[in-house]
Amino acid sequence: MDAHSTGAGADHTPAIDPDRHRSAEERFGATRAGHAEVDSLTSERAGRLWWDADVEDYHDHHGAFLGVDTPGGDFVWCPEGVREADAGLLGPVRDKTVLELGCGSAPSARWLAGRGARVVGLDVSIAMLRRGLASMAADERTVPLVQAGGENLPFADDSFDIVCSAFGAVPFVADSARLMREVARVLRPGGRWVFAVNHPMRWCFPDDPGPMGLVASIPYFNRTPYVEVDADDRVVYAEHHRTLGDRVRELVAAGFVLEDLIEPEWPEDQDREWGQWSPLRGRIFPGTAIFSTRLPG
Repeated sequence: MDAHSTGAGADHTPAIDPDRHRSAEERFGATRAGHAEVDSLTSERAGRLWWDADVEDYHDHHGAFLGVDTPGGDFVWCPEGVREADAGLLGPVRDKTVLELGCGSAPSARWLAGRGARVVGLDVSIAMLRRGLASMAADERTVPLVQAGGENLPFADDSFDIVCSAFGAVPFVADSARLMREVARVLRPGGRWVFAVNHPMRWCFPDDPGPMGLVASIPYFNRTPYVEVDADDRVVYAEHHRTLGDRVRELVAAGFVLEDLIEPEWPEDQDREWGQWSPLRGRIFPGTAIFSTRLPG
């Protein structure tokens, strides 16, 4: 799940919860934020650097919400708290082969395994995967975890019945159209591909959960990635924006049929903030988009 100031391509606001990324800041020093073109290798390397550095703070802030140390894990799609147990976006999973992209510490993959799926989790960050291994040590079923990027999936054609990603790989790859083609390649005919991302309209707004985050200031059609660089101008964080239309065209070009686009509403009883997600913003406009698709079968 997205865990930086949540990018959305907007202004970096480290004054909000200044300890949220303490470990990354200790490793990289003060970073400079902006927008710049980055290629696939640079973006993937930045992902490894950032998530390896941020793993401890990420779990301190979000681990309980995501069920990382819950026996058997949990499957939470987004900061609005949509759970697969309630939403059933993947359909029946028992005896299905499932790939989770950007699995992080794998609470979702573990949850799926507990419901009878044959699951593989994939992530670029070895630190996240090690955290997942530690969390599943007490589970009845273990999940194989693979370190790799989403643009070059290390699996044979027609390997999976379902591919899913809850704020995982999709916003962090430079060539998301290639990722869609790779998912189509490894899916069997009739397979499902469901993924959650920042709602594209969030790109327009500053990365602030308060009133400052209610004023659009960045063009929606500016697709230049949001990046942070260290003192040596090394990119240590990269997040990529696509419009809603871009996402639909990428999916259709890869052969998918879009069955639903879910825009979760903010729960009335939830006062928890997650980066730019907050009750204030969530009750005005959507923070998450979940694309539910399938391959013709």
